[in-house]
Amino acid sequence: MTAIEIGTVHANGLEFAYLTCGDGPLALCLHGFPDTAHTWRHLMPELAGRGYRAVAPFLRGYAPTEIPADGAYEAAALVADVLALHEELGGDERAVVVGHDWGAFPVYGTTGRFRRSVAMAVPPVGALLSGFFDYAQLKRSFYIFLFQTGLAEGAAATPGFLDGLWRDWSPGYDATQDLEFVRRSIGAPANLAAAIGYYRAMLGTTPPSGRFPEPPAPDRPVLYLHGAQDGCLGEHLAKDALTHLPPGSRMEKVAGAGHFLHLERPREVNDLILAWLED
Repeated sequence: MTAIEIGTVHANGLEFAYLTCGDGPLALCLHGFPDTAHTWRHLMPELAGRGYRAVAPFLRGYAPTEIPADGAYEAAALVADVLALHEELGGDERAVVVGHDWGAFPVYGTTGRFRRSVAMAVPPVGALLSGFFDYAQLKRSFYIFLFQTGLAEGAAATPGFLDGLWRDWSPGYDATQDLEFVRRSIGAPANLAAAIGYYRAMLGTTPPSGRFPEPPAPDRPVLYLHGAQDGCLGEHLAKDALTHLPPGSRMEKVAGAGHFLHLERPREVNDLILAWLED
């Protein structure tokens, strides 16, 4: 199996750490919350085996990547990061991108730069809003509203809080190894505040920095994957995903999988992704 190595690159004014393996066209893999670049440990060697250079950066604020001095965490900043990483890592017209959770947001805003795009666990905003205010979904999303308050950092640092999110979001999955990676990455108060900053920017609690242009809507087909037992964003939020994606897009629900579907059902998810990239 191809070894996974670590590297660093300066992009969009930040020093990014990343995991990488393989040689060939760039395959950028973007993680979400509360997670790290290690979430791609099953997919990256298979991408390398198909002739890609798989690169999984730690997103802004997630150690060992730098914390942005300006505290910008809006979606437009993430899009700018991905575009800069594409350039600095030598991406060309053959490059592909895969994003999970927060990593899905920049996927939707950068389809024009990548030959193929895959988003997981967070549907396009239009589909997301259509069912977000369902009572059951609001209960699942309690943490988003908690994160808008001054209690957020203390609550999230409480032993068992992040463990509880993983248990609720992917019932039955043993996240011991993943949570150790998470503690290394956002266990420090400044990094945890950075991760929470994404949610404050999302609802406008922290105003946008104004430094980054609004990302465009997707203009190339996207493969969207959603776990049928997702305990974070219910599967009903995925039902209209295709109506908010360009023609030629595809949506698949993965049976027996929760929010971290690529970790729970790696064989099935990897097969879906690899088939889409080679289509």
